[in-house]
Amino acid sequence: MVRINDDITLHDWELSESFVRASGPGGQNVNKVSSAVELRFEAERSPSLTAPVKVRLKRLAGRRWTLDGALILQCDETRSQARNRDIVRQRLAELIRKSLVAPKRRIATRPTLGSKKRRLKAKKVRGEVKNMRGRVDPDD
Repeated sequence: MVRINDDITLHDWELSESFVRASGPGGQNVNKVSSAVELRFEAERSPSLTAPVKVRLKRLAGRRWTLDGALILQCDETRSQARNRDIVRQRLAELIRKSLVAPKRRIATRPTLGSKKRRLKAKKVRGEVKNMRGRVDPDD
């Protein structure tokens, strides 16, 4: 079981882990040991998460979200399988914690009269500067 906060705990049936060989440098150890961890969380079927949390989690997950509603996280940072397993579980918990926070609703505001006037004055000054860059008439 993975504990997210006081209210949310993920059960073992919701998570499945597979261990694969890590890529990159490491000599013979890389070829022999399957230390990379791939964690699959069945988010769509999870009774622990509410519908709005699942929607926000899907948006945060991006490409890590599969078509069947699972979230797949990978970790091959360390040579230790146990450490990689802890890291990927921490990442999952952090991602779910982020999705628990509902974004603030933006309140549309109008620009003040003073800001409108300052903007128009700046545009006028800039236009005058550009206008003065024209060719100089030799007759004048």
